[in-house]
Amino acid sequence: MKTLKSFDLLALGFMTFALFLGAGNVIFPPSAGLAAGEHMLPTALGFMLTAVGLPLLTLIALARVGGGLAELTTPLGRWPGLVLSVAVYLAIGPLFATPRTTVVSYELGLVPFVQDTWLTLLCYSVLYFAAVIFLALKPGQLVQRVGMFITPVLLLGLTLLGLAAVLFPAGEMAAVSTGYHDGAMLKGFVQGYLTMDTLGALVFGIVITTAIRDRGVSTERLITRYTVMAALVAALGLSLVYLALFYLGSTSSELVAADANGGDILAAYVQFRFGTAGSLLLAVVIILACMTTAVGLLTACGEFFSKLLPASYAQVVWVLGLFSMLVANQGLDSLIQVSIPVLVGLYPLAIVLVCLSLVGAGWARPQNIFRPVMLVTLVFGVIDGLKAAGLMAAEGGWSDALPLAGQSLGWLLPVLVALMLAILVEYLRHGGLRRGAS
Repeated sequence: MKTLKSFDLLALGFMTFALFLGAGNVIFPPSAGLAAGEHMLPTALGFMLTAVGLPLLTLIALARVGGGLAELTTPLGRWPGLVLSVAVYLAIGPLFATPRTTVVSYELGLVPFVQDTWLTLLCYSVLYFAAVIFLALKPGQLVQRVGMFITPVLLLGLTLLGLAAVLFPAGEMAAVSTGYHDGAMLKGFVQGYLTMDTLGALVFGIVITTAIRDRGVSTERLITRYTVMAALVAALGLSLVYLALFYLGSTSSELVAADANGGDILAAYVQFRFGTAGSLLLAVVIILACMTTAVGLLTACGEFFSKLLPASYAQVVWVLGLFSMLVANQGLDSLIQVSIPVLVGLYPLAIVLVCLSLVGAGWARPQNIFRPVMLVTLVFGVIDGLKAAGLMAAEGGWSDALPLAGQSLGWLLPVLVALMLAILVEYLRHGGLRRGAS
């Protein structure tokens, strides 16, 4: 029976950490920290619930069912499960997340040193995706190429930046901005959506288990254990990075305007503290972080769509890579503006799917619980998504009377009620929920 040595496990954990640490993980914590100011800690804790806790639970849920989103959506039925899977892969892949890694790494890593033009972005994106596609074409070598070589360089840069932010802040903590005086933790919880990490975890599960199998491990029990261990390493690393970046943002109010985005905050801080050398350090960190995430996303999408379509893995990787490059050239602001409504609509579905999978592992008829609860989640996810897109009035509707509706969490109470009703109906119809119940 093949097992992994401690060094291999550490490399697997590093690879998992690098897959998650991408564009949103770097740009959103500093801006949230700046806005939260003295309420930085509760905001950061709420942020980490969705940006660390939920991805960790997602990987655990995937490991328990075999590592793939297809297995996780089985209780929904073939077509609903397939539609949800395709929506998640498209959002986390060529439509939003993968192009975003390109634009963020360009704006934060390259723009400080070159003139920002459409031609410069085009040339950078061609080189960027040439490297991403090259790495993604050999998924069995991700642990070696990413976990053993790229991630240590990334960790060194992040450690230097994090220690500097904590030990040598730019100033005192900023005053709390409007919207963070009350409910700072809930504010951070919703902002954690923007990292896309829970959606990312849904597709990275298969990448991690494939990497484990490619190392010669075939026992399902060991694959599950190693996946969970890699997820724990990644969760610890991400938590430390987020706390450092939140603190950096909350103490940088003297360097930037109150409405500055995370990229501006990071650039201002490293220039203030390290000068040109700091800008070079930030460029290396940002480009490596975004590139490793893009590789993981492209690999996951390649494996998923190559099984769904009459095309080889390599063909799918090339097509999706080139398409992502074209989308990336639309610019960061356009990507964020379009992606937010989709994320607000998809995230509740992902959260509820993962939670149901974890608590309902032993249910005799999980489809009788999953389907009505996910349907209710879909209705409220669509409502929140339409509001975020400006296609529905943000205030004044019946859904605004629900608890936490102002924090885009109005779906929570209806989903809990639907869950209790579904469990009650199942119990009354069949006399029990668990396998072996009478």
